[in-house]
Amino acid sequence: MTASDSSATSDAEAPSSARIYDYALGGKDNYEVDRRALEKVMEGFPTVRIAARHNRQFMHRAVDALADAGVKQFLDIGTGIPTEPNLHQVAQERAPEARVVYVDHDPVVLAHARALLAGSPEGRTTFIQADLTDPEAILSAPELHETLDLASPVALSLVAVLHFLSADQNPAGVLKTLLDNLAPGSFVIASHITADLDPEGMDRALDMYRRSAVHAQARTRDEFAAFFDGLELLDPGVVAVNRWRPGIEPPSWLDKQVNCWGAVARKP
Repeated sequence: MTASDSSATSDAEAPSSARIYDYALGGKDNYEVDRRALEKVMEGFPTVRIAARHNRQFMHRAVDALADAGVKQFLDIGTGIPTEPNLHQVAQERAPEARVVYVDHDPVVLAHARALLAGSPEGRTTFIQADLTDPEAILSAPELHETLDLASPVALSLVAVLHFLSADQNPAGVLKTLLDNLAPGSFVIASHITADLDPEGMDRALDMYRRSAVHAQARTRDEFAAFFDGLELLDPGVVAVNRWRPGIEPPSWLDKQVNCWGAVARKP
């Protein structure tokens, strides 16, 4: 899944969650150490590539829905290595004037930032190198304020990133800090791995992640839903990401293969 773990690195000696996610999505910006790490995870959770793909499609549908509803500003934290279509491409297809700020702390992602910055002439995209665990650094970045108007609604995207924060890193507090600085009418798009739908498979996958020195933490539906306390969930609420407004109703067995909750909520 996408990066916000302390193991992310610019060299090929240790796996990076951004590069692992890139490999899971079929990308080429990864090293042998990342490919080995994902293949180890697949020993415990063979459908991880399916999960990554559906998670990405969830992000596309959520951004589509918000752009259709008039949202023109997006803050994407835990961007990961570019995999087309990127968030700004989805948003600017609906609203060419949309503005997007990408945030990631991985220097590998920074090296690919130019690919992220090629937005529409009417809109704007920029990149901040910062870590989700330091929301104040994100909020104080000049690039953020040069690109987004925080007095107007912003869609905050935290797709497949909160599970890289441990309880000690207080993901709920991080999210609250970010949302407290966004205008009423802003939104949050989030997804998170879970053991609810396939406990044994996810336990095996997390064990393989740990052996690869990548921290990840599954949370239950209730734990994930608690991130949205005080917000207004959009229909259909907290569901497996493949069930968030799909074009075609997915089969029930796919939930177990995806094993990831997703939701979109509005700040009143």
